Amino acid sequence: MTRSPDHPRWLTVVGVNEDGLDGLGLAARAALATAEKVVGGARHLELIPASASPKAERHAWPSPMLPFLDVLVSWRGRTTVVLASGDPLLHGVAATLLGRVGPEEMTVLPAPSAFQLACAAMLWPVASTALVTACGRPVESLAAELHDGARIVLFSAGGATPAAAAALLVAHGYGDSAVTVLERLGGPQAAATSLPAHAVGDRVFDQLNTVAIACVAGPDARLLPRVPGLPDDAFANDGQITRREVRALTLARLAPLPGALLWDVGAGSGSIGVEWMRAARGARAIALEPRADRAARARANAARLGVPGLDVREAAAPEGLAGLPRPDAVFLGGGATAPGALEICWAALKPGGRLVANAVTLETETKLLAARGTLGGDLVRLQIANAEPVGRMTGWRPAMPITQFVATKPRT
Repeated sequence: MTRSPDHPRWLTVVGVNEDGLDGLGLAARAALATAEKVVGGARHLELIPASASPKAERHAWPSPMLPFLDVLVSWRGRTTVVLASGDPLLHGVAATLLGRVGPEEMTVLPAPSAFQLACAAMLWPVASTALVTACGRPVESLAAELHDGARIVLFSAGGATPAAAAALLVAHGYGDSAVTVLERLGGPQAAATSLPAHAVGDRVFDQLNTVAIACVAGPDARLLPRVPGLPDDAFANDGQITRREVRALTLARLAPLPGALLWDVGAGSGSIGVEWMRAARGARAIALEPRADRAARARANAARLGVPGLDVREAAAPEGLAGLPRPDAVFLGGGATAPGALEICWAALKPGGRLVANAVTLETETKLLAARGTLGGDLVRLQIANAEPVGRMTGWRPAMPITQFVATKPRT
């Protein structure tokens, strides 16, 4: 990576743990020694004495922190050190700074992350341990990682996070899971407390804690894999839901990818958006649903199933599509018949993106047939039948057939 001649690497982000200055390497100490500005949280500034950076002005992050980034960027060209916890690129401030500062201007000197320290304390292999953060994010994200035998490290937002996580475990049938609260990891005041989730109650721990969870599924725990096709009753719904088998086939055509954005137009219960986000790490979804009761139900489904970041907007197509970020995929369920919605979605879709629309009625099917003539793509007829009682016998009862339109936008 080349350096900009106008703005050399003036910014260094230094990872700090509870051992403070003693835990820093030579490069970090040298950066501090020559710094003109040092920025960090109050705790980090206490861990690194002023004598380590004798020439520097010291600044504590204000609350809220983000507006101060403008001040920090205005120092461009002056040697600046930002102090951060552990690995600053793992849910840390360095990732935020990269949105404002070019990578050719910044150096990151990480320390062991709280994730690594927690795995070491528990003797858990890092590669087979899941990481979830509740720092600035809902603790409900934990639900997406639950399965019998799972090992999870949870970054806490404060002293009450372990109790919130334990309550979630109990609610999902994982009350016998072992919850180990690791306080002040890596420092002289480090402590560990292990309890079953059902025994944590409302106990408050040190503000600086990380939670290690060894999952044990109880007899009432639902095992919900990330593979699309969750049972219909996993979603609260009023009948406005893409059914399990059709949903699995629809998600296969939408092809969730890490970090990709889906528009779920006419979301109903939110099942498509929820399963999209569960299927690929970092996948995002915006769900449009004009009815307030269904929008609220979609939000609740998303939180319960571990993807509280589903962006549910109480709006209808095509008006609700205005100003949305360009999607990598679009699903038109309840919104396929809205005038102009399909055309707007196709125009907004990124090159290589996928559009999938499902039709039950002849009117919608006619519209999808016309779209195929204009855009290309495939039409598929989906027919599902379920075995049901016929008197004292059993027979097949077909559901209404689904016509599915699938098109991929050319890359050129």
